[in-house]
Amino acid sequence: MERDLTQEICELIRITSTDLPVPVEKRLRDATNQETPGSAAQGAMRTILANIEMTRENSTPICQDTGTPIFFVQYPQSMNMTELEAQIRRAVELATKKTYLRPNAVDSLTGKNTVNNLGDQHFPSIHFTQVDTQELTIDLILKGGGCENVGAQYSLPDDRLKAGRDLEGVRKVVLDAVNKAQGEGCAPGFLGVAIGGDRGTSYAASKEVLLRDLDDENPDADLNQLERQITGEANQLGIGPMGFGGKSTVLGTKITSTHRLTESFFVTVSYMCWAYRRHKMTVTADKVYYE
Repeated sequence: MERDLTQEICELIRITSTDLPVPVEKRLRDATNQETPGSAAQGAMRTILANIEMTRENSTPICQDTGTPIFFVQYPQSMNMTELEAQIRRAVELATKKTYLRPNAVDSLTGKNTVNNLGDQHFPSIHFTQVDTQELTIDLILKGGGCENVGAQYSLPDDRLKAGRDLEGVRKVVLDAVNKAQGEGCAPGFLGVAIGGDRGTSYAASKEVLLRDLDDENPDADLNQLERQITGEANQLGIGPMGFGGKSTVLGTKITSTHRLTESFFVTVSYMCWAYRRHKMTVTADKVYYE
């Protein structure tokens, strides 16, 4: 009989909803120190930091919008994907009952809330990949509606921005997305960018790239340089925390590239708010690890 991981997955949801990752908190603290003392920007950042400490201590959600649960699952051949999906859905329902998640799933046609955060096969969002190892890993991102609303997709060339089908064109459209947001989506935030793919796969890749470690470097030297450039230039726009003005608009950029048709050149920007809620669960033999 296959092991039931419902309780362990529920714990992953609790950690993700209530305990911001240490690297994210460090970026936020560094950004707070860069803002002008006594400014609205620094005041907003200090409120954010106080909120992080309280929610961690009380095990309560970091934000009232607990977001869309997005699971990226790598599972061994020995595991039944259908049963694993059922366990994830049960864990989401249990986490909602325990108030780690707010009921968010609403029928788009009737407006009726399902109350348990379960909708059709797309809510919660679960992405499965089978691997050759015996190790199960589940990465979870909780992506709020505010930051999702300011995501954007561009089709290059873009005559309005004079953006061609090259990395300079990518730079122009990503910065345009940041500028259009003007702090909405709860800045300072993080950018996941996908170059290529079709419209659907590009959006998926722009979210998956947000799983990268904050302090890693892109293995592609050109993309690594572009990540740094976009972050630096975004912070020169003066938008600042919550749009109050200041030096901290984007705290990190991650870019991936996927193959595309010759007729299409999409650039997709997934914005993640300051509440960059992501954690990972690893199951090896009879042990479960969280990070």
